[in-house]
Amino acid sequence: MTTIRWGHDALTWELHVTEGRVHHAGSSLPLVEATAANHGRTWSSNLLVDTAIGSRLRYRGHRTLSEQDWHLLVVELHDEQSGLAAELTYRSPDGVPVVRSEVLVRNEGSAPLRLESVTSLVTGGLGDPTTSDVLRAENDWLAECRWRREPLRVRVPDRNGRHPDFRHKGAHIVAGQGVWSSCGHLPMGGLTDHATGRAWVWQVEHNGGGWRWECGEQDGAGYVALSGPQDHDHGWHRVLVPGAEFRTVPVALACGTDGPDDAFAALTRYRRASRRPHPDHEHLPVVFNDYMNCLMGDPTTAKLLPLVDAAAEAGAEYFVIDAGWYAEEAESWWDSVGAWEASRTRFPGGLREVLDRIRDRGMVPGLWLEPEVIGVRSPLARTLPDEAFFRRAGVRVSDSGRHHLDLRHPAARAHLDAVVDRLVGQWGVGYLKLDHNINPGSGTSAEPAESPADGLLGHNRAHLDWLDGVLDRHPHLVLENCASGGMRMDHALLSRTQLQSTSDQQNLDRYAPIAAAAPAAVTPEQGAVWAYPQPEDTLDEVAFTMASALLGRIHLSGKIADLAPDARALVHEALAVYREIRADLPVAVPSWPLGLPGWDDPWLALALSTPSTTYLTVWRRPGGPDAVTLPLPRLSDVDVERLYPAGGAVEARWEPDTAELVVTLPSAPSAVLYRLSNRGSDG
Repeated sequence: MTTIRWGHDALTWELHVTEGRVHHAGSSLPLVEATAANHGRTWSSNLLVDTAIGSRLRYRGHRTLSEQDWHLLVVELHDEQSGLAAELTYRSPDGVPVVRSEVLVRNEGSAPLRLESVTSLVTGGLGDPTTSDVLRAENDWLAECRWRREPLRVRVPDRNGRHPDFRHKGAHIVAGQGVWSSCGHLPMGGLTDHATGRAWVWQVEHNGGGWRWECGEQDGAGYVALSGPQDHDHGWHRVLVPGAEFRTVPVALACGTDGPDDAFAALTRYRRASRRPHPDHEHLPVVFNDYMNCLMGDPTTAKLLPLVDAAAEAGAEYFVIDAGWYAEEAESWWDSVGAWEASRTRFPGGLREVLDRIRDRGMVPGLWLEPEVIGVRSPLARTLPDEAFFRRAGVRVSDSGRHHLDLRHPAARAHLDAVVDRLVGQWGVGYLKLDHNINPGSGTSAEPAESPADGLLGHNRAHLDWLDGVLDRHPHLVLENCASGGMRMDHALLSRTQLQSTSDQQNLDRYAPIAAAAPAAVTPEQGAVWAYPQPEDTLDEVAFTMASALLGRIHLSGKIADLAPDARALVHEALAVYREIRADLPVAVPSWPLGLPGWDDPWLALALSTPSTTYLTVWRRPGGPDAVTLPLPRLSDVDVERLYPAGGAVEARWEPDTAELVVTLPSAPSAVLYRLSNRGSDG
C-alpha cells in the first residue's frame, strides 16, 4: 500500500493506493464513481456509488501544486475496460479546512462512450452512523433556508445481526431539478457526529437544478457523494467520442471539529476565498429598493421622487427601481418583456429624470432586470432566431407566457450585452437586480442528440461566462442575484454576483427565520434582507424588521416617506448602527446559539463573530416565554452592549460561569442587536 498525504495546517487528507485502487483512509469507496450505458453498477441500486467503472479505475499518478494561497492535489485514474480516464482535482485555500473538488473525464478508448453519471466528490469514513445526523435545507418560495436535522439511521437502518450486512440500497438523497438551483432544497447538506463533535457541510456549486447529493453508510461509517446532472434524476447523458472530455460541476466539503457551526464557519471563509473580488464585498453600501411592501412593481416619477428623498435622508447609498419601469401604465407586461426600454407614460419627463434625482441625492441608481426571458408577445420573440431559445425536439419552450434564452447562442448573448451596456454605459446605472421567475422544465436540446439536461448544463455554464463578461466590462457594477426571492441561491452564481436576494417574504415575523439562517447559505456581506417598515407598524415591529437586516445586507424598502417621526427615527438609528458595524461583517463567521432556526421557533438567534467581537441578533416571536438563555461557549470575559434599538424594556445578563447570555424581551414580536466584546479589546 502507498499513502498519499496532502493538505496544510488546517486540513490533512490521506489517500491509500492498494493494488492500484485509490481510496480515502477509512473507506473502500473509489475517489470517482461513473456510469455509462454499457457500464452500470456492481451492486444494483439508485445510488451514485457502487459503479462498475469506479471499481475498475486504477491509479496512474498524482501531483501536488500551489496557486496563490491555494493547495492542489491532482490524481490521475484510468479504467482499461471502458477507456475512461479521470483527472480528479482537489483544491483547498490555505488555512481553511475546506476541499473543492471536480473531475475531468476523457474517453481514451476506440469507441464512443455514452456517459450517464460522474461524481464530483466521493468520500467515506465520516462519523459513526449510530451517532450521526444528516442536515438538509428545504427551500421554498417565501420560506427559504429551512434546515432539518435527522438521524442517519432513519433512512439507513442498522441491519446487522447474526449475518453482517455490508450493502445498502438506501441513503439520504436530495436532488435539484429544472432551472432554479435551490427550488425545493438548497444545493447543500451536512453530516454531524454528536458523539465526537465532528461535522461536515457540503455544497454543489451549480447554477441550475441538475445536481444531487447522497449521504449513506459504507464500511461502517458515513459517506457522501456529490454530483451535477446525471441520468437517474435528470435524464442526463453526454456521448464522449474518442478523445472527447467532460468536466463535472465543482463541489466543496467543509470540515469542522466542534459541531456544524464550526463547519459553516469554514465554508464561509472558503466562499470568500473562492469568489470574484469586488469592492462591494468590503464597503457594504445600504440599498433602497422600491418593490417590497412599497411600490410592488408600479413605479412612476410621482411615486419615486418622495421615496428618493426619504431614502437619501435615511442614509441609503444605492436606490434601485424594481419591476415595472419598462412597462406602460395599465399594460399587462408579463408576457411582453425583453427589450428593456423605459416606459414613456410612467415617466413623462423620461426615466433619466429619476435617475438624475437619485444621483443628485448622493446615491447610485439601479434597475431590475430579468435577462434570460423573452415574453411570447415581445417583438424579440420573432426577431431572435429559434436557436437562441430553449427548445426540445425542435419546439421552442415556453413557460408562464415566456421563452427562455439559451446563452450559448451568439444572438442571445449579443442581445443581453447590448441591453446591459446601454443601461450601464449610456444611462449610468450602477446596480442591476437580476431576477428569474420561470422554470421551463428539464432543459434544452440544441442538437437532436443532446439531452435536455446536458443542454441546460451548457446554458448554465454560458450564463456564468456571460456574468464574467459583464463584470469584466463594468468592474464597478453591482449585480444582485435574485430568482423569485431565493430560488437560485448557489455558490456558482454567488462567486460572480455581489448580493443574493434571500426571499420575497412580505411578513416580518416570517422573514426572521430566513434572515437568521441565511448565513448558512451565503456570506453575511452578500445576503440581502428586506427591511420594509410600514406606517401602520408598531415601534417594536419597525425595530424587528430593521434588526433582521443588520447582520446582512440592508435592502431598505417600505413606505418610509409616510412613517411617523418616531418610526422614521428608528429607521435612521438602524442605518447609523449598520454603518458602525459593517466593516466587521466581511470577516465575521456565523453561528447559531439556539441551533439552526426552526420555521415556527418563538426565539431565534444569529451570531457573527470576529476574533475580538461577536454581534448577536435575538428575535422573539409570539408563543414563547419572555426570556431566553443563549449558550455562547466560545466566549468568556465579555462586555455586553446593546446596539439596537437603544430604547425599550430590554434586559440582558451575562453569566460568566456558564458562558450564557440571558435575554428578556417583554413583547412579541421584538428584536435586539448586541455587541459582545472581549474585555481588553477595542471591540
